Amino acid sequence: MPQSKVIILTDPVSDLSVPRNRVSLYPIQGEYSRDKLMLQRIRSYITFLETRLQKLTQNPRNITHYIFTDSDIAVVDDLGHIFHDNPNFHLALTFRNNKAQPLNSGFIAVRGTPEAILRAKLFLQEVLKVYSTKYRNASRMLGDQLALAWVVKSKPHFDASRYAKALAFSEDIGGTSVLFLPCSLYNWTPPEGAGQFHGMPLDVKVVHFKGSRKRLMLESWNFYSSSLDISDMLCLILGSGRTKYDF
Repeated sequence: MPQSKVIILTDPVSDLSVPRNRVSLYPIQGEYSRDKLMLQRIRSYITFLETRLQKLTQNPRNITHYIFTDSDIAVVDDLGHIFHDNPNFHLALTFRNNKAQPLNSGFIAVRGTPEAILRAKLFLQEVLKVYSTKYRNASRMLGDQLALAWVVKSKPHFDASRYAKALAFSEDIGGTSVLFLPCSLYNWTPPEGAGQFHGMPLDVKVVHFKGSRKRLMLESWNFYSSSLDISDMLCLILGSGRTKYDF
């Protein structure tokens, strides 16, 4: 996605040198201690969306879609089709076949219209409320995903069995149109315990080097840089014992 801009949400005191085109820093005041970092991330998303809403009031035709990702994520294909092929959603989440934590917060897409940004902001504010009240003890890690799942399943008659199939679907959650995308395509994780990066399935759009897999990031980047052709990485991999969770 070479025409996309990268915005790094960070704290005001960090000294990050990013000498790259189309990359900028966006400092946000907040609580960035390790035990409150995940809570602050949601607050930062909300603050960022509020500033986008303010700018849209000045120039309502300047529609820009947004994708929030973890810093250990690599986008390896054009994601514009998400917005083009699904014109009615406000916010998109990724799901997996994991009963306790069916939603992964490492990838969140927001349509750039005023209504969608507002609805996404209200949705995240509800997640933050649930996080702060029900999952405060998990503020260091995973609490945001537990809160996301709680907000979604609070919808009456929500069919959680749809998480078992890697097919996209949409639901209205408290007035927000949420598009659910399978992790197998939009938040794929290399098999846990892999000693090295062996490529990825052919249809993957987003790779998430979560947890101990972060050690694979440099190797995969060097592999890609050596070929300058992303298609060289699109090779099938052997399944692992965690395939049923990570798709």
